[in-house]
Amino acid sequence: MNCDWTRDNIVLYIYEELPDDAKFALERHVQHCVTCRKELESARGFKDNMAALPVEEISPNLLTSCRMELQEGLEHAHQSRTWGRFVFDVAGWMQQIKLAPALATALLMIGFAGGTITAYNVLPRGKGPIGVEGPQAPAVANIAGIDSVASQENSNQVTIKYETLTPQTYSGDINDPNIRNLLLLATRNTRNDAVTLETIDILKAKPEDSAVREALIYALRYDRNPGVRLKALGGLKSYVKDDVHVRDAVLEALRTDTNAGVRAEAIGLLDPVKADSSVRDTLLVLAERDQNKYIRSESKRILGSTPNLD
Repeated sequence: MNCDWTRDNIVLYIYEELPDDAKFALERHVQHCVTCRKELESARGFKDNMAALPVEEISPNLLTSCRMELQEGLEHAHQSRTWGRFVFDVAGWMQQIKLAPALATALLMIGFAGGTITAYNVLPRGKGPIGVEGPQAPAVANIAGIDSVASQENSNQVTIKYETLTPQTYSGDINDPNIRNLLLLATRNTRNDAVTLETIDILKAKPEDSAVREALIYALRYDRNPGVRLKALGGLKSYVKDDVHVRDAVLEALRTDTNAGVRAEAIGLLDPVKADSSVRDTLLVLAERDQNKYIRSESKRILGSTPNLD
């Protein structure tokens, strides 16, 4: 037991979050350490002073913002855990190989044989070098950017031109996983507004896909083009009622978007969920304080149509 550990865990102790064994060890330490005992008394005093203050009501803006940040944090943590499964201790493995020359020789032979077989299977029989006939599955990790996206009228076919070391093209049905991955990449990895608009226009037809829905939310929150944000709102429309993350994103757009058209579209999507407390609280604020006359009047109209909620 040391002072650094004690100071790091004092807050957990005063809020009854330490396990029993750690709690007992901390209590024994502060009995003999004057400095840590003073630190504990100071933390308790601060807690008591904070508890004496009146509890402020959480604003709908803060609540919505916290929900979005929590969602982003959970997604980031999930991605970190996913990639963590593939972390491989190459140095340790190579050390073991050096200690097992027979195993190293066997692996070398297997690798050589595997490479020969793979080359034989990949090369077209009797055609020499590999050609460019037919679609080649894109390696998303090697894609530098999306150059263009085009859909065929009255068809599910989508053609995407993307860059690696040289521009490449991949065509396929909208339900093709490779097409889906390229479209999702295009929502965040292009500087061409026309490409983003075409991409969102295609994706909004499949909002039942959770990854597509997240891409639409991202575009609504961060894309600099108001036309893209409007298209994203259109794609999210049918999920405002049942998906709280979509609802929070629409509320955020209503409060903070710099484009009047986007805000007008956002408030129109909230009418079916006007009974939601976060929606109603936001509308109450906007009805009184918003600088946009249309937003104020629409907020009052929606609130006026639900007088029984008071």
